[in-house]
Amino acid sequence: MIFANESTFKKFVEQNREEEFDKLFDNAVANVKSGILGATFPMYIAGKEVHAVDLIEEYSPIDKNLLIGKFQKGTREHATSAINAAKAAFLSWSSTGYKEKAKIMRNAADIFAREKFTIAAILSIENGKTRYESIGEVDEAIDFLRYYADDLERNKGYLRKAASLGSTSKVNAGFQGAPGNTEKVEIRMMPYGVFGVIAPFNFPISISVGMSTGALITGNTVVFKPSSTDNMTMLTGVKIYEIFKEAGIPEGVFNIVTGPGSEVGDELVTSPLVSGIAFTGSRTTGMGMVAKSLVQNHQKVFVVEMGGKNPAIVSKYADLDNAVDGVASAAFGFAGQKCSACSRLYVHNSVKEQFVSKLVDKVRGFNIGNPLEKRNYVGPLISAKALEKFKWAMEEAHRSGRVIHGGNVVNDGKGLYVEPTIVELPHDNKLFHEELFVPILVVDSFKSMEEALEKANDVDYGLTAGFYSIKNSEIKYFKDRIQAGVVYINRQTSATTGAMVGLHTFVGWKGSGLTGKGTGSRFYLQQFMREQSIANVK
Repeated sequence: MIFANESTFKKFVEQNREEEFDKLFDNAVANVKSGILGATFPMYIAGKEVHAVDLIEEYSPIDKNLLIGKFQKGTREHATSAINAAKAAFLSWSSTGYKEKAKIMRNAADIFAREKFTIAAILSIENGKTRYESIGEVDEAIDFLRYYADDLERNKGYLRKAASLGSTSKVNAGFQGAPGNTEKVEIRMMPYGVFGVIAPFNFPISISVGMSTGALITGNTVVFKPSSTDNMTMLTGVKIYEIFKEAGIPEGVFNIVTGPGSEVGDELVTSPLVSGIAFTGSRTTGMGMVAKSLVQNHQKVFVVEMGGKNPAIVSKYADLDNAVDGVASAAFGFAGQKCSACSRLYVHNSVKEQFVSKLVDKVRGFNIGNPLEKRNYVGPLISAKALEKFKWAMEEAHRSGRVIHGGNVVNDGKGLYVEPTIVELPHDNKLFHEELFVPILVVDSFKSMEEALEKANDVDYGLTAGFYSIKNSEIKYFKDRIQAGVVYINRQTSATTGAMVGLHTFVGWKGSGLTGKGTGSRFYLQQFMREQSIANVK
């Protein structure tokens, strides 16, 4: 079976069916609004609906009066119950053949593909993405499911066999290299047990599905916690559960508990019954979980991605128009709320004024507003907390630098909208070093490639980076020295975002990750397994 990316929008455009694409999305939005929005949703533990004493009301960032739904405010006790259910289901699920597990994941991919416009509509309403971003995210979830299923089968469940030749010679005592009988050896990759999967708000479909699939397809069981506190995306989490159930995942293998991280997330991190954590979110939270586990002397596997502060470098030899397109898309798509967003820009001083002028002209054309409307490119911030972060950053920008474009809150009386913002600051300013997760691009200049790379690498993170130059010696210099796991050169579609499953490995270096292994790669699944060597003497 040959893996191919889903690429829904690309296919519609290439077939001159863009009008049909828009109609399908708009109809899905209407159906979602008239259907499931505002309902009360349960948690699911061991395949059963579970209700808490208290509820959490989730509202759309597009319109603070639009109720997404009422969700259970799960407690530490609910998390414990889900962990126990996952533990009880582990032996049966881990013993399921790899071909059957791959089949179930492909079933899930087919269901996501069948329902992709409905799921994308829910996603746009829930976290404020445009139709293009949402469809792309659902496509990525489908790609993860199929890619990992292919990978598991290609590696035959990660089982290999070896044997030693027997000897007719005998010795009185054994030692390394002594002659002996034939040994047949199985080298197996085995699941750990229960994984806690703690999801982010910004990619609540694709990242949640990717992490969950990594754990499930390798034989682990899962307790899944969608983002449930400040930045809520619980409805997409419930939809993931429903699809996995329809695909054939047995009861107790995949459980969903909604609720605050201080209780649900903390129980997953501290419980000795949880063998591993898959997490995507802030570095502070990720490292805090690791530290808490280690302090308690719990040996847990952590498969984590912890954000970025991603640079783009524009050389004097760059195609400036190409670079403008790439930087603008990477910095301001989804209002800058991506771990891979371009938030730092370094431009050679000889072309800086010209480039920044072109960039401002480009960004002025980005419409701000309800992302459900086709014409809008920049949607809302996810929460009031994000808006406060934007305001704080703008105070710092006005105090320490120059606001080139934007910087204002756009008050439509409904959502949390702000202008895409470009700020000139010295490199040592805190806005060059702290992850903001808002649409602010900070700009500085450089005189030499040595200076550019020194500045680009001078942060705690190392997730993505972009470079624009047609000069081969500069490209080589950049490739050899950039400290980032995902690197793009002369990419017009986006300077730092948009990794494709099976094409780009998405991996964080430095403070952006722990294992040095990335999603959508041939190494990802191995992080959820441990080796075992079994010798059988004949």
